[in-house]
Amino acid sequence: MQLTDEIMQSENVDLAKMAEMLARSPDYRVLRKLLPREEFAACNGQITRTGILIDVETTGLNTAQDEVIELAMVKFTYLPDDRIAAVTDVFSSFNEPSIPIPEQITELTGITDEMVSGHRIDPDAVASFVSDAVLIVAHNANFDRKFAERYWRAFERKPWACSATEVEWRKHGFDGSRLGYLLAGVGLFHQAHRAIDDCRALIEILASDIPKLNRSAFAILLERARRKTVRIWAEHSPFELKDTLKKRGYRWSDGSDGRPRSWYVDVDEASQAAEVEFLQTAIYLKDVEPRMQIMTAMNRFSSRL
Repeated sequence: MQLTDEIMQSENVDLAKMAEMLARSPDYRVLRKLLPREEFAACNGQITRTGILIDVETTGLNTAQDEVIELAMVKFTYLPDDRIAAVTDVFSSFNEPSIPIPEQITELTGITDEMVSGHRIDPDAVASFVSDAVLIVAHNANFDRKFAERYWRAFERKPWACSATEVEWRKHGFDGSRLGYLLAGVGLFHQAHRAIDDCRALIEILASDIPKLNRSAFAILLERARRKTVRIWAEHSPFELKDTLKKRGYRWSDGSDGRPRSWYVDVDEASQAAEVEFLQTAIYLKDVEPRMQIMTAMNRFSSRL
């Protein structure tokens, strides 16, 4: 399908109709600019629960030493069938760190020393904002939770879910788990780089239905987050077998955050026995009882482990 030059040049072109025409063609993919909204699904008198999407910007990647420079949160309600209902409040605040913001962080986030100068994030305001939430969601909870708990203890008492790792995005037809990929996958784009804009983008993604499943991404995320998992540590495993562990999905902990300096993997409870057998027969070549930890949404992604 082709659009004539006359149509393209017309001052009376209805862009929405043009987009609709292009979207009907298999030769085009149309992305619409994200326009933040408040309503997603009607409550119809149903009891709702409250969740919070959170994003932190920091001076670096060291969760034990680097500092928060921005905190953004979007509060929302969700229905008994785990569909997002509405955005009810937002929170956004800068925080001036004790050191100048590294140049590469400014390039990445757009946040400058001038923007954060004199700003402090009020801990009482944060505690009040999250007090009624029964769930915290971050797109990299392994990062955001550690910073949030260091600064604000209210986050220690909340269950967390990770929208980046607890949904199998590629399995559901997306190009990857990065926010931009997911947003494009639901037909949207945004050009903002602020933390609050990323939260707004994430709620649109989670409110969208997964193709062929007729379920929202948020419902799939909650199903996964509610499961118990087991973290199994392959401590003192032979160095020459590190690639074997990595290929099986093990990740490395360097011990800098108080955890063991070791390879580890998180598996469902049903897979626990098989994973121990793998370590005994393929890694240690003897009977071992590896260190194991039960993981739930209350402690998953937390440095308090």
